[in-house]
Amino acid sequence: MNSEHYALGIDFGTSGARAIALDPSGAILASRRVTVALGDPAQWAEQWRQSLVQLLGQLPLTVRQGLGAIALNGTSGTVLLCDAQGQPVTEPLLYNDSRGQVVIDDLRAIAPPDHPVISATSSLAKLLWWGDRGLTQDGPLYLLHQADWLAFHLHGILGLSDYHNALKLGYDVAGDRYPDWFQTLPAAVQSVRLPQVLTPGCPIACLTPAIAQEFSIPESCEVCAGTTDSIAAFLASDAAEPGQAVTSLGSTLVLKLLSQTRVDRAAEGIYSHRFGDRWLVGGASNTGGAVLRQFFDDQAIAHLSQQIDAAVPSQLDYYPLPGPGERFPVADPHLLPRLTPRPPEDALFLQGILEGIARIEALGYQRLVDLGASPLTQVYTAGGGAQNPTWTAIRDRLLPVPVSPAAQTEAAYGVARLAQRRSLHPA
Repeated sequence: MNSEHYALGIDFGTSGARAIALDPSGAILASRRVTVALGDPAQWAEQWRQSLVQLLGQLPLTVRQGLGAIALNGTSGTVLLCDAQGQPVTEPLLYNDSRGQVVIDDLRAIAPPDHPVISATSSLAKLLWWGDRGLTQDGPLYLLHQADWLAFHLHGILGLSDYHNALKLGYDVAGDRYPDWFQTLPAAVQSVRLPQVLTPGCPIACLTPAIAQEFSIPESCEVCAGTTDSIAAFLASDAAEPGQAVTSLGSTLVLKLLSQTRVDRAAEGIYSHRFGDRWLVGGASNTGGAVLRQFFDDQAIAHLSQQIDAAVPSQLDYYPLPGPGERFPVADPHLLPRLTPRPPEDALFLQGILEGIARIEALGYQRLVDLGASPLTQVYTAGGGAQNPTWTAIRDRLLPVPVSPAAQTEAAYGVARLAQRRSLHPA
């Protein structure tokens, strides 16, 4: 890719997508968003494809004419089966679809202990579920992740993925191959063609002539291997060195720590993505914004936060959860929320919840380090909670390292940087 060309990142969720184009300095040239009103699951894939077309068409012509690289990210664990022409033969199964629970015992018998595939929502669990229902399609079947299938519509080569999306399919990201234990998968599943796995960001091929012509994009524009939504969000931050981490303060609390060493504890909700020659160790707690919204709307949170002195502890000892059950840093499906006693002052109650979430965050990072991840040195913050200065001050008091906002928080920005660098390492 010519260094003067622009890079385009496209972030796909289940119900919408966003595109961000960058100039060579990393400045945003254009940003576009489309929403998808998901209806019939059989139409989901086509709705995603139409969203991709809409996004490309909405970009300014001058940006499209200057594009040199494109990469996409999708939701981790969202998969579909398609035929040799790339036509879906099943409805997509989304990232949070847990019908794979019925094959968990089979997975435990096949996969190594603590492997990320031992989850009802893993890509491999979904494939085994399809296999149990019978795969009767004439001709070859291909399994593709959301990002894989959408990228196929740009470069035209069927059956490619990246090692971030492929982790929950069971791909051995350290050995860079499918593992030997795949030979023990059921015969029906072994008949499905699994994607060839590439390094995220590496160039795959130029745009198809048809796409290039339709959108006035240079035919030399390269489509690069993509990634998952959470990895793209990490790439958008300033984190680049072992010990640096990104906390996403959304509906849930998601931690990702860049580490020299790998940590996998599936039973504790911890697993590692390969990140070039390093590892991105992560875990997700059920605490977060969903708990706050059980008691306060956004306006009330903003108003009450101004009444809190973040430097003075509330003395409340909460473990805020939206309901029973926790994944990380405490792995207990029966853990009950602890949100009492409730003081009469709403501002003090809010402070107690914010402190509780911050303590869970600190405990989470300590757990990752205790299990062998690189020592924590810096936390960048993404998600809606990053906009609350009181919460940031509380976290700064309770976390043992500096806390600061992420440089960018949009996954589309991160995957655009991936396309721009064509590498997982900063330029």
